[in-house]
Amino acid sequence: MGVAAKDRRDGIFKYWPNRITAMRFAGSLLLFLLLALFGEIEGPGPSAVVQAAFWLFLLIAASDFLDGYLARRGNHVTAFGRIADPFVDKVMVIGTMVFLAVLPWSREWFPAWVVVVVVAREFLVTGIRGYIESLGLEFPADWFGKVKMIVQCIAIGIVLGLFSFPWPDVLRGPLEFLGHLFVWVTVVATLGSGISYVRRTARILGADRGGE
Repeated sequence: MGVAAKDRRDGIFKYWPNRITAMRFAGSLLLFLLLALFGEIEGPGPSAVVQAAFWLFLLIAASDFLDGYLARRGNHVTAFGRIADPFVDKVMVIGTMVFLAVLPWSREWFPAWVVVVVVAREFLVTGIRGYIESLGLEFPADWFGKVKMIVQCIAIGIVLGLFSFPWPDVLRGPLEFLGHLFVWVTVVATLGSGISYVRRTARILGADRGGE
């Protein structure tokens, strides 16, 4: 029985992985609302609002590993999960980056062009995956894409964490450096992941033409 038929038989939210995915999406919307309404910080000091955003982002990001683990352990892979889980990942990461690119306390770490690179990569990969799967071929995520996601979450977490706690100067300096470093690593991983997908697409299409 296919995953789509399993969804129809059991209901989308019968299993915990799909419930967690839905809660992650709701949590992302709450995070955006928090940053939109209360994200402006007066002065350079730590903010209770940003601290709440930091812990909420950490919870949403960490729960991504939980729903994947539960889905694999219980063999509860569904069509909804296959579509919704990466969608929620993209909403969470890109949405948070957009806010960090415009809020005055964080845009030094996340300039707008970084967000453009991330969004462009997602459009490219989504278009490639749609085309390849329309040919009846499989196009699963690769390890580079997973590394990219982890690095992006670390970069966001560091920047949010910088403005969440009263760090002493001896720690704040290294954390600021790590923030800039991981944003650049994010750019490299994003571009590398996009190139990896393009090369894989060329191999798949070449092999498919060879079999005709």
